Amino acid sequence: MCGIVGVLGFQNSNFRVTEPYLARLRDQMIHRGPDGAGLWIDQAVNVGLGHRRLAIVDLSPEADQPMCNEDGSLWVSFNGEIYNHAEIRQDLNRIRRRPWKTHHSDTEVILQAFEEWGIDCLNRFRGMFAIAIWDGRSREMWLVRDRIGIKPLYYTLDNGRLAFASEIKALFADPTQRRDIDEESLFHYLSFLTTPAPRTLYRGIHKLPPGTWLRVRPDGSVQEHRYWDVWEHTNPLIGVPEPELMERLMAELRTAVRLRKMADVPVGVFLSGGIDSSLNAALFSEGESEPVRTFTVGYEGTFASAPSEIGYARQMAARVGASHHEILLNVHDAIGFLDHMARLQDEPIADPVCVPLYYLSKLAREHGCIVCQAGEGSDELFCGYPLWLRYLQLQRADRLPVPSTIKRLGLGAMAACGMDSDFYYEWLRRGATGKPVFWGAEEAFPHVQKLRLLHPDLRKQFRGLTSWDAISPIRERFLATAWDKSDLHWMTYLELNLRLPELLLMRLDKMSMGVSLEARVPFLDHKFVELVLSIPTEAKLGSGGTKYLLKKAVRGMLPDDLIDRRKQGFSVPLPEWFHGALGETARSELQDLCSNTSFLDHGEVMKLLDGPARASAWYLLNFALAVRHAQQGAEPVAVV
Repeated sequence: MCGIVGVLGFQNSNFRVTEPYLARLRDQMIHRGPDGAGLWIDQAVNVGLGHRRLAIVDLSPEADQPMCNEDGSLWVSFNGEIYNHAEIRQDLNRIRRRPWKTHHSDTEVILQAFEEWGIDCLNRFRGMFAIAIWDGRSREMWLVRDRIGIKPLYYTLDNGRLAFASEIKALFADPTQRRDIDEESLFHYLSFLTTPAPRTLYRGIHKLPPGTWLRVRPDGSVQEHRYWDVWEHTNPLIGVPEPELMERLMAELRTAVRLRKMADVPVGVFLSGGIDSSLNAALFSEGESEPVRTFTVGYEGTFASAPSEIGYARQMAARVGASHHEILLNVHDAIGFLDHMARLQDEPIADPVCVPLYYLSKLAREHGCIVCQAGEGSDELFCGYPLWLRYLQLQRADRLPVPSTIKRLGLGAMAACGMDSDFYYEWLRRGATGKPVFWGAEEAFPHVQKLRLLHPDLRKQFRGLTSWDAISPIRERFLATAWDKSDLHWMTYLELNLRLPELLLMRLDKMSMGVSLEARVPFLDHKFVELVLSIPTEAKLGSGGTKYLLKKAVRGMLPDDLIDRRKQGFSVPLPEWFHGALGETARSELQDLCSNTSFLDHGEVMKLLDGPARASAWYLLNFALAVRHAQQGAEPVAVV
């Protein structure tokens, strides 16, 4: 796990790659790689790569990056892990004897695999990665993001050069880089709590979508290609008996967990007390001679919006004989973290779980872990949210033979009653216009309320635009390629292409790497994802209820009361905290934003802060913090 950066100056431009320039970009990300730093520049071609290292696999100096092949024709800077690198190394050795310079570096395996198979080597990698490869033979820069989008990769094509990095703040270290806000990205952010790839909040800065590579040549030509889509790798398991499905699921998940133990440093597990993290801990502990290290976060006090799960986490830790550690947070921890949170996020990632996730990662690092496994992805694969069951009901209701004119009359009646800022109005609006009801498991504001929150100038600018424009390409791919076009599979596919890579996994990457900790996600192993998407919807839903098939598969491995308890989720007591000091902090930040910019409507923002849904102002607060930090100069983030 590391931070990568690179630049390719285009022909006939005045831009020149220099060591001070590249080092300045690289060292904005010291937190991603406190164990070492490297640079490589070829001034004849006007290209360079940089790297900050967090040493996890093959800790020797020979595994430092940027790394080259034997004749120096290939160079790589790589962030992430190739979990099956030892197997690929054996495959390469069977083809021909090779001059390996490292004992077991997965970085060197990437180089050798690219030399042998070209970009098709990606099909052999099982892992999470953001990779930059300079091929000096063909003079091409390859940028790659892993299939699921676990690792981020940002790039810009302005000012006569390609520049890319693991974080936006590295690109901001270039004084010529624009920092102005892309208003259309703000529009979509107010729907999805994040900006959908390839957009970012900043005009001219892009993020590579998951499962995609980019090829850039010195003449400035660019080619983008989606090299993986889950529907191209499913094998419909129609008619397979339920016991066999459960057996195959558990076998693949065991493999995913085992592969993610691969490290030369201590590995732990984030343990919330829910099914997913508890299953992680149980599978991780299998075959271990030492206790698994587990880490849990909770809150001081009792909150209706975030009931404590610490008791369940302790129960599971005791069951697996873990070395267990906990931390309790209060509102002042959240307020004190806000500025650093915005600095780590780069662009707003408006999930409040960023706060406990940062402190949880810090706890793990303080207790000697450099890597932790987390439970992201299970809910999206197995229908783990109670709200999803409601969405399925709403979509079935929308298909009833009710004329669209009747639906529009219903919309008019709701608007006359002042209900047009309600999500029920939004869901009916989608149905009336022939759109799916489900646009994501988390939405910040419904369309009408979002327009009201925007400054009048932006309201006028975006008249006629909806956030469906951001997800309609995903819908088109789904309809064109899915073997089972069920509502549940649409929901999972959309999450795999938007909310998981750009919100949940982005928060996990940014907050864990903020303390130099690598986070791994077994449930999002691409082979496991392909297996789950091969299972018919009916088999996953069973007799109803959330996570039917997974719960049945793990019965006996986890305590029954943990399996059967009501779904809670990784939550934050925002409603209670916004009644006090956090609400006042948000008010101050948002008043400054509204006074100094033309993004939001001051009156509507204050109305939100004074109303019963004031906690949703968290999404606006994240944006205000991002704007303020974008206006500040570049400086490296210290390891905290």
